[in-house]
Amino acid sequence: MGTPETSREPCPDRILDDIGGAFGMGAVGGSAFHFLKGVHNSPSGARLMGGTQAVRMNAPRVGGSFAVWGGLFSAFDCSMVYLRQKEDPWNSIIAGAATGGFLSMRQGLGASARSAVFGGVLLGLIEGAGIMLNKVLGDQQSMPIMIDEDPIPAMAGGRPGGFPMGQAQEGESGSWFGGWFGGEKKKESTAASSKTEVLESFDAPPVPTFEYK
Repeated sequence: MGTPETSREPCPDRILDDIGGAFGMGAVGGSAFHFLKGVHNSPSGARLMGGTQAVRMNAPRVGGSFAVWGGLFSAFDCSMVYLRQKEDPWNSIIAGAATGGFLSMRQGLGASARSAVFGGVLLGLIEGAGIMLNKVLGDQQSMPIMIDEDPIPAMAGGRPGGFPMGQAQEGESGSWFGGWFGGEKKKESTAASSKTEVLESFDAPPVPTFEYK
């Protein structure tokens, strides 16, 4: 199972992929949120119309905000990949901090620093949860499947194989090879003699003669 870093798109295509995914997530989530909010705030009799109007006015804005955040995050992530020449969770954490700080630069240095810390901590929690989930799933897939084979139950008489106590198996010798070869030969000879007796039990028909009487 691949890690979240190795399962993503390569870096140039990653930016467009994240922009599209972030816009779709923001548009869908914003539509649901603002529809419910519009239905709740609209007067009775116009709730459906109010919810629809709230979705038309706010859903594109929310989707655009998510797309901007996703695009900046992917751009910083690709920059860290290029600078550090490796893929690891630290790239996402640094990219999250840089994105939060960059989006809050207009509010001052203090707000930018707080947003950067918040973005780094949030991405650290997300990456940690992803690593733990991948580890748990990987351990479950690598666990061997244990199959308990029940022993063959003993047949009537108390001995395995169905032979009563006190009676030995025909053709049984002191070793397995004797049981395999000696027993098979005896079985074959017994079967041949029984076939001969069956054939001899039938009387041959009289031989026809062609003498003229």
